[in-house]
Amino acid sequence: MNKRLIQILGFLLSTLGWVFVLCTIAMDYWRITQYGGQGGSFVITNLWYWSNLWKDCSTDTTAVDDCREFPALWTVTSLIHAVRGLIMCGIGLGFIAIVLCFLGMECTYIGGAKKTKDKQLFAGALLHFAGEMFCSHYFLVSTKPLLTGVSDISAYGIYSNSITRIAFAPTAGIGVLRYDVGPPIFLGFVGSSFILLGAVLYAVTVFRAICPQRYLNYLSFFLSFTKVILLH
Repeated sequence: MNKRLIQILGFLLSTLGWVFVLCTIAMDYWRITQYGGQGGSFVITNLWYWSNLWKDCSTDTTAVDDCREFPALWTVTSLIHAVRGLIMCGIGLGFIAIVLCFLGMECTYIGGAKKTKDKQLFAGALLHFAGEMFCSHYFLVSTKPLLTGVSDISAYGIYSNSITRIAFAPTAGIGVLRYDVGPPIFLGFVGSSFILLGAVLYAVTVFRAICPQRYLNYLSFFLSFTKVILLH
């Protein structure tokens, strides 16, 4: 496929991914659960409890919302602080990455010479990775997730982990609600996947121009060695 077409496809995918991530910040129903209904309360037919990054709410069968917005910044739970901070850091890196990739694309006439544009595009691809998957893992210590790294995919992972740990726990405690993962989490994972795919497409088009030939030889040897190990 033409190099320009691959870069344009990468630009569209990564930009669409960041739009999805931005949308999740303002969306409701990050987590949701239902109370009442069949086998439940006879007074309240149904009651839904849901939350996002900014408030906790309940909705009854008359579609009336009763919300409690999160108070001052220093009283918010550490989970919300972590998710907000990770997403904001990822968006900041993503904005810089989009600008660099736009300047470095072959179809644009700004950004300098060809080699300079390749370096800009490769740097933008790395920033896309940093905004999404830089050390995107967490460890469970004393049943509390400790996040390492800066990425949106980690933000969605740690939030969904906090939900599923309680949802699948044998005993959740008195008065503790078992929430389900809401649509913004899935949209965030889809957006993150688009960003990573776009970054890969960027990197593929300029990898040979950026990396010296000896590194490509080392990479080819490593891939061949790995293939032999897997086959045997």
